[in-house]
Amino acid sequence: MKWTADLEHFPYPFKGSTYRYSNNSIPMITPISVEITPDYKNEMLLKRNLLTHHPDRCYQSLPHTKTAQWEIVELVIDHLAAHYPNEFTIEKQNSTWIFSNKLLDEKVEFVFGDLQSLPCEPLAFISHHVQEDLILMMQRDDDLYLDAGQLCFPANWSLAFNIGMKFKNIHHPIPGFKEEGLDDRILQFLLRLEAGNPWERKNWSLMAGDRLDTSLETFDQWGQLRKQVTKENAGKLVHIRVEVQKLFRLSQTNNILFTIHTHLLSLEQLTAIPEWLQQFYDILSKLPPHIVEYKGISLYKNAVLKYLEKQLERVKAT
Repeated sequence: MKWTADLEHFPYPFKGSTYRYSNNSIPMITPISVEITPDYKNEMLLKRNLLTHHPDRCYQSLPHTKTAQWEIVELVIDHLAAHYPNEFTIEKQNSTWIFSNKLLDEKVEFVFGDLQSLPCEPLAFISHHVQEDLILMMQRDDDLYLDAGQLCFPANWSLAFNIGMKFKNIHHPIPGFKEEGLDDRILQFLLRLEAGNPWERKNWSLMAGDRLDTSLETFDQWGQLRKQVTKENAGKLVHIRVEVQKLFRLSQTNNILFTIHTHLLSLEQLTAIPEWLQQFYDILSKLPPHIVEYKGISLYKNAVLKYLEKQLERVKAT
């Protein structure tokens, strides 16, 4: 399945010519938890297929999360209806809600708060209508726990493994995360999030191929492509993968909704903007070895650099 790369709206993640791990979150200008892109129908087809055939890998929840799940349904539906009124509508008649998804030609009537009125859990239901992965972090005992989530497009991690884990334990594999004190600083930042003041950040990686579902469980299906990258095929095969991550404090339950929208851009498309080409070459060439290894780039970093060098020579010659 080929994804549409809209250069004008691609969430290019870099500032400056070097990259280090940091809490690069910024306050959101437009407080919307989800975004509809031209790939909506393709991604929903893929997402629904994954949720149907790999439910345990793509959806997990603990029993005490139902109230927070309903709050997420309300927040996401209200955002869809407010920001995309031609594509989504919601009619609220007391507890009876009628949600219309005109892009998929679907209408669902349910009783808000009544689990029996939906075909699945509330978080799973709304997940079938948005491109984002949806993660519920519940706050208690001055900590955050991953207690429910829908994750179809992970960047090499496992929801089934991480369900119920604390924030710091989830991020333990990131090199330097604990040693540099990032784990505690970011946790404290999250605990201080206020309702009505959402934040967002961009996370990037490189990947061989254009697969959105890069779960830990399917590594054998996509990891081998890393060995096939050459300076000749890197432009088409290698993609920059950017996650737009948004953080919303849920005002009623005091938990956190974490939405993740994944975007892909081939290196060939990247070269269309000379400034991006030069900046990314500088960043990749200076990337510390431990970050190169963690991001899974080590097998093909040199091939990518050679490809980028050739493209820079071409740009300078024109």
